[in-house]
Amino acid sequence: MDYQTDQRIVLTLDAGGTNFVFSAMQGKNEVVAPVRLPAHARDLDKSLNSMVEGFKAVAGQLSRKPAAISFAFPGPADYPHGIIDNMGNLPAYGGGVALGAFLEKTFGVPVFINNDGDLFAYGEAIAGLLPKTNRMLAEAGSPKRFKNLFGITLGTGFGAGIVSDGKLYLGDNSNAGEIWITRNKRQPKCFAEEGVSIRAVRGSYAKAAGIDVALAPSPKDIFEIGMGRKDGNQAAARTAFAEMGEVIGDALANAITLMDGLIVIGGGLADAYPLFIDAVLAEMNGTIESYSGQKLPRIVQRCFDLENPEQRRQFLQGNVKQIKVPRTDETLPYDSLKRLGIGHAVLDTSRAVAIGAYVFALSQLDA
Repeated sequence: MDYQTDQRIVLTLDAGGTNFVFSAMQGKNEVVAPVRLPAHARDLDKSLNSMVEGFKAVAGQLSRKPAAISFAFPGPADYPHGIIDNMGNLPAYGGGVALGAFLEKTFGVPVFINNDGDLFAYGEAIAGLLPKTNRMLAEAGSPKRFKNLFGITLGTGFGAGIVSDGKLYLGDNSNAGEIWITRNKRQPKCFAEEGVSIRAVRGSYAKAAGIDVALAPSPKDIFEIGMGRKDGNQAAARTAFAEMGEVIGDALANAITLMDGLIVIGGGLADAYPLFIDAVLAEMNGTIESYSGQKLPRIVQRCFDLENPEQRRQFLQGNVKQIKVPRTDETLPYDSLKRLGIGHAVLDTSRAVAIGAYVFALSQLDA
């Protein structure tokens, strides 16, 4: 399937706690003017009315009937069956709402709902970091290729998605990739998201700067301070992002031990990559001990920062040699460097989610 030339149209939705933004995709392009309506987060009837009105407004701009509806919606949820049970930023959907079936009956087309972290990872696997990295490996003459991608999003929360060999991995309970609730290295009684989020960065900055958290700048401003582009406590800013990076690195080390592949970082806090990536790598390339005190590598693979020119060069070069096939004159290329690449998202997060939603719908239709 070449999604870039596919002529089918899929209706999409960017579902936030304040607004719903409706659109439609054909190939790799958005083909309508987006429609924005209030989410009515606490009133289910009004929220469903917004959803119907929004999708109708978008469909009215099209010259043909859409093939499907596909979008991300905050969980918890039974995504394969389109049942939402959100008690967070959209409490109207708490207790279980059969949103997928409702929309299918209303519009007469298949409806596919997923988590935004899943669709972000899927979009980056289709048109972002995964194909970019494989192109770089090919251009470098390396026999190495990657098929798997673990994507994380940093922002209000700490989300993740898993793509394996071109397929989105959801798990038996629609709960694969729930990295947010892994253990927090810095506060072992707490979950990781408490140290990997907007509130975490502001809290760490406030503590390091000796100010009340209510007076802490936004994470964007803390990043600018840390980079020396804005006045403020630069040491506190760098500490805040380094502490976040430590928690991210530990969580990723646990996750990637079970899911061997590239790692991509997106979301609202991803632009602070230069300030937290060293701490991430220090965790992933650090050590762990046996009861006797013997030190072992934290993970089997070596992790490289794909945004760093020298580390990228080492990653692409690998350790390739020719090995002889026993009792023959034949040789085979062998790259003995077990390695992972970690990089900043190639696509804007919302763009990656949209591509992921679009291609997921087409793949399900084709199946």
